Amino acid sequence: MRYYSTRNKAEGVSFAQAALTGLAPDGGLFVPQVIPPYPGPVRSSLGTMDFKDIAFETIKPYVQGEIPDPVLEDLIHTAYPFAAPVVPVGDRLVLELFHGPTAAFKDFGARFMARAFAYLRRGEEKPLHILVATSGDTGGAVAAGFYGIPGIAVTVLYPQGRVSPLQERQIAGLGGNIRALAVEGSFDDCQCLVKTAFSDQGLQKRLALSSANSINISRLIPQSIYYAAAAGKTFAGKTDLPGDGSPWDAPDAAVPRTLSLKPGQPITWCVPSGNFGNLTAGLYAMKMGAPIRGFIAATNINKTIPDYLTSGHYQPRASQATISNAMDVGAPSNFERMTAHWSLEELRSSIQGVYVTDEATRKSIREVHHTHGYFLDPHTAVAWQALDEIRSSSLPVSDPVGLLSTAHPAKFAEIVEPLTGPVPVPPALTQVMERKPLAQIIPADITVLLEVL
Repeated sequence: MRYYSTRNKAEGVSFAQAALTGLAPDGGLFVPQVIPPYPGPVRSSLGTMDFKDIAFETIKPYVQGEIPDPVLEDLIHTAYPFAAPVVPVGDRLVLELFHGPTAAFKDFGARFMARAFAYLRRGEEKPLHILVATSGDTGGAVAAGFYGIPGIAVTVLYPQGRVSPLQERQIAGLGGNIRALAVEGSFDDCQCLVKTAFSDQGLQKRLALSSANSINISRLIPQSIYYAAAAGKTFAGKTDLPGDGSPWDAPDAAVPRTLSLKPGQPITWCVPSGNFGNLTAGLYAMKMGAPIRGFIAATNINKTIPDYLTSGHYQPRASQATISNAMDVGAPSNFERMTAHWSLEELRSSIQGVYVTDEATRKSIREVHHTHGYFLDPHTAVAWQALDEIRSSSLPVSDPVGLLSTAHPAKFAEIVEPLTGPVPVPPALTQVMERKPLAQIIPADITVLLEVL
């Protein structure tokens, strides 16, 4: 498999080059030359295969010839001691992506990436420096995924005062080979600083740099796994029982409701969207052959992509702060990757865009807990509300419909608990709250960042 910049299809690079470089030299994002289809036997077995086997079959064609199959199997088994259950809640399905060590969906990409980097750089003497911007959960997942990995240092930039206290402890509470920089600005400022640093030739000569945002193809591809696994399961008419850590109000509330699935029906996924890496991974899974009908892109008031789908004109803008802070992105990087693969009309045929206000987000958190005894974090609540709005519009979606729950609600207790009462806290997050955040505050100034690096 060869990879090309979204801005230059003339020269291809290997998976290792694309992953370890992160951003293409011309500022574009790496994309695979093709999105490989699942072999027929794999596609027809997605509903019965083990999660790790689906992970292997999903990633294998993207790394063929560079990561041997036995090594890839080992990477996957160590990366994913957890899975992604799809559970009924009321009249819809919820894909719970928060059962990893940082209780957020970013664990799926970051943990594979860390292990792949360690393998791809075996024998290298010069340390690798990971530079990453985060609006919330990416930083914690990358920090946890790379913590203690020999030969790799990580610098995480996050917007000061715009992440939750728990997220800040995940990002800035580890120390060791993980350094945190709190930027006086927005996530877009952080992202701009990272992109500018990557284009600085002097820095490139002094440091071996790579990225760990969803701009990095090695983090995006593994996120296709849970789409394929969950879509295969629901296509077979199956769901999961809630597991440990599922955010129900009481154990008896976790009994599956009356929702039943008719086998043979592809699912529509409603995806809380900010930088659009998660939804792009879903598009990859659908293109590979997972039984997915389409997507609803649910954003907060940072509605750049919903506006694009309506008007046909892409207009990036400054981000606005909301209670679903990980989605506060006004210039989503992965838009460039989406439009490298698909035309506007193709995107319109696959995606409906909806935006949700903070008031409506709080309403969904409160009502879902009251009605179903289930806790939503603010990002999942955006998806829940967006699905409600789609269902009441003139463009309803066919069942089955599911939404991605991208973070455990305990990560946003200061927002959720005033609306619901105490949220159950999984053990991994209890341990995090004991950490002290150790971040260096810097202005949104590239000169300062370069000096720090």
